[in-house]
Amino acid sequence: MPALDYPPPLQRLIAQIKSLPGLGPRSAERLVLWLMQDGGRVEPLVDALRAVTACVRACDQCGFFIEHDTECALCHSPKRQQKILCVVEQAADVLRLERSGAFHGLYHVLGGKLSPLDNVTPEDLRIDSLIDRARQLQVEEVILAVGSDVEGEATASYLNDLLRLEGIAVSRLAQGMPAGGALDHVDELTLYQALHGRRRV
Repeated sequence: MPALDYPPPLQRLIAQIKSLPGLGPRSAERLVLWLMQDGGRVEPLVDALRAVTACVRACDQCGFFIEHDTECALCHSPKRQQKILCVVEQAADVLRLERSGAFHGLYHVLGGKLSPLDNVTPEDLRIDSLIDRARQLQVEEVILAVGSDVEGEATASYLNDLLRLEGIAVSRLAQGMPAGGALDHVDELTLYQALHGRRRV
């Protein structure tokens, strides 16, 4: 007697949900079952996904999300500093920086970071368009706001070499002690970076 399982359409949906980052098989199954408990939950989700597919795209210049047939508010704002470019890994990083209120220049979304183990090479990222854009805008400084993990460091080093060949000043986000943090909650690497990145007060 064959083992009982969900109907094939449900199995396919669970497999699709499971492929999303951060979701395992049990989480995917719970989400799909929650959607199926009430027929009114599926259609709004389907409509929202269709709308995103039809109406949202990445800006050709910075890589942040915009609606079709609209210009990017980040790239075309006269209030933004045009000579400073902040490079981030993902579009979500733009929002994090914007919400801090600390940066008023332009952004460039790479679309990831270099990772030879995952077969992510420079050709897979928006590096060529970064160099072209920095030249066209005659950028004076590029801030590398990429992660401090191994892949982020490799990406920063690679970009630093390319941008310096163009004569562009390159800086990195400061790393170290978090605001409100105490020494007993800080790991050794963070403490090391905090000491080496210290500034006079």
